Amino acid sequence: NVSHELKTPLQSIIGSAELIENGIVKNEDIPQFIGYIHKEASRLVTLIDDIIRLSELDEKREMEMEDVSLRDVTEEVFETLSSAAEKKDISLHLEGEKGTIRGVRRLLTEMMYNLCDNAIKYSNTGGTVRVFITQTRNDVTVSVQDHGIGIAPEHQEKIFERFYRVDKSHSKETGGTGLGLSIVKHAVAYHKGKVKLESAVGEGTTVKIVF
Repeated sequence: NVSHELKTPLQSIIGSAELIENGIVKNEDIPQFIGYIHKEASRLVTLIDDIIRLSELDEKREMEMEDVSLRDVTEEVFETLSSAAEKKDISLHLEGEKGTIRGVRRLLTEMMYNLCDNAIKYSNTGGTVRVFITQTRNDVTVSVQDHGIGIAPEHQEKIFERFYRVDKSHSKETGGTGLGLSIVKHAVAYHKGKVKLESAVGEGTTVKIVF
């Protein structure tokens, strides 16, 4: 799977570079081809970063734990994703408590980033992405909710698998690697949490995580 996922964008890069090298591309079209090469190369770097992260999680190596506020992490993620949300006129809302757990900040940040990034990508223009955090004596619950395109029942059990994409053309268009939700699943498992998915086509998706 990894070989296939790496090979496809590399072939695109090589093909575009060869056209430029052989003088087939008109001068006025060269910036467009270079932009395409840059986009595909960036996808490769993101893909490799995700593969490295999954490899670390597979090795189950001990990582430094600290008290982490999931509210603080979400605020940081919202700040990072603000421009992506603005492009689609999507509002980001955060509600609830501090949601402090003992965990690996980097993994929890990537978990929230992937969930919120997906919610933005698969929301309709002008929509809203909401994150709810609740904390009791026994657990902390985080819910990421969108009112986007939703996921059909036959895909719901598979979307946490590596490289599984519900809509391959949409994933490619948005720069998805097909590994984001797999990283979420492994990061949650590392913290001994549980993931629950609720979704309906045309109505949206809610991912609930309980630590």
